[in-house]
Amino acid sequence: MATKAKTKKAAAKRIPPRKKKGLTKRDVLKKCKELSNWGKWGKNDQLGVLNYITQKDIVEASKLIKRGKVFRLGLNLDENGPQNGLFGGRWNPLHHMMATGTDAVQGIQEPLVGMRYADDFINLPTQCASQWDALAHVFVEDKMWNGYPAKLVDARGAHKNGIEHFADKMVGRGVLLDVARYKKKARLADGYGITVNDLERTAKAQGVEVRRGDFVIVNTGQMADCLDRGDWGGYGGGDAPGLAFETVDWIHEKEIAGICSDTWGIEVRPNETVDGTNQPWHWVTIPCIGIVHGEIWYLRELVEDCAKDGVYEFFLCAPPLVITRGTGSPINPQAIK
Repeated sequence: MATKAKTKKAAAKRIPPRKKKGLTKRDVLKKCKELSNWGKWGKNDQLGVLNYITQKDIVEASKLIKRGKVFRLGLNLDENGPQNGLFGGRWNPLHHMMATGTDAVQGIQEPLVGMRYADDFINLPTQCASQWDALAHVFVEDKMWNGYPAKLVDARGAHKNGIEHFADKMVGRGVLLDVARYKKKARLADGYGITVNDLERTAKAQGVEVRRGDFVIVNTGQMADCLDRGDWGGYGGGDAPGLAFETVDWIHEKEIAGICSDTWGIEVRPNETVDGTNQPWHWVTIPCIGIVHGEIWYLRELVEDCAKDGVYEFFLCAPPLVITRGTGSPINPQAIK
């Protein structure tokens, strides 16, 4: 018996441990190279896949306005936002007053400036609420979009791929893919990876086609759930439903112009990597494919209206603030049906 036990123990030592399935940094870098659009629009390009949108596309998108109904897709800019320090030290907007009605009625202002008024300012990270990522936001190793050196983003900001290049570009056809509703859930579970199959079946069920140059907006229900509960929990960098890594191929193939979501970072968390590589989907989408991200979008009213009238396409207008050399910008996108 002792001999058999020793034999089994020795055999166990010889059997290599089963590897955990998942992506490695090597896998991610391979996909970056495979789907790279660097040079597609010339060596000086700073727009990426926004180049897919033509003037004709914008005219056609404007024809989607039938009722004149406008839906705001921006989250409130206030201290009640989702940032709680889980990622990068971001904080919620801080709103400060420089001049108030109290100052006015006390007679402080008029002797100084000849009028009574209120004035204020805000202090916020550019990506703390509903926002666009610029193409300078994420690097793949030591490069950013179109092969520009990462060192071109320095203490003065992004000298290439800054958000200001999008100032007159973020308009066109918007398409909502309400994956949560398709899956018959109010909210997809944290860690649920939305597959290409989910996206395709959702579009088919909604009777909408995703086309070249579209801004695709994915609803997971996560933000609405947090707002209903009055608790952001791990929203700002923790576990979340989101796009699975495989969807980078779909995004590249469809030639869409923007990808947006009601979540903090669009892709599924925990990530599908096994070696600590963080946000692998971002590595491919922003610096290699050249697609901008619309993150932390407020979708409640739009989702309800689309479910009611069965129309999941609309005119989208979502310009960023013109922040010179910015790596992102807060926004209040408008979906118009």
